[in-house]
Amino acid sequence: MNTVLEPIKISDSEWEVMRVIWTLDAATAQEISGILSESMDWKPATIKTLLGRLVKKEIVWTEQSGKKFIYHPLVSEESTVRSATENLFSHICAKKVGQTIADLVAEATLTKEDLQLIMAELEKKEPVSDIACNCIPGQCNCNHHQ
Repeated sequence: MNTVLEPIKISDSEWEVMRVIWTLDAATAQEISGILSESMDWKPATIKTLLGRLVKKEIVWTEQSGKKFIYHPLVSEESTVRSATENLFSHICAKKVGQTIADLVAEATLTKEDLQLIMAELEKKEPVSDIACNCIPGQCNCNHHQ
């Protein structure tokens, strides 16, 4: 899989399609439709439109097998999640990142292994004495500009 340096931008609907492709490693439009038609109530034409967008964005590539196309991921789920996370944190005041992470942990359903992983990462983390606000003065409500 390619390592993508620029942000990976996909819509919520494209995320749903990609989750299926990542889970199956590769899938036909019919397989994706079979999975998403129930949970998302989407028609095959909707799936094909989303797949076309993902091909155009170079998120998936296609391989023809008879009359069917098989869709393969060009980017990993991990790199896409990392890109989305970096994008999220780029829009948050630097002084609110800790609270945002705490909110994410509070809202998430986590296994014992998840908690152990998070705790291990926290133990490795070196605290900084102060973080400069990265907001534009007068353009945010973080109250760090007084």
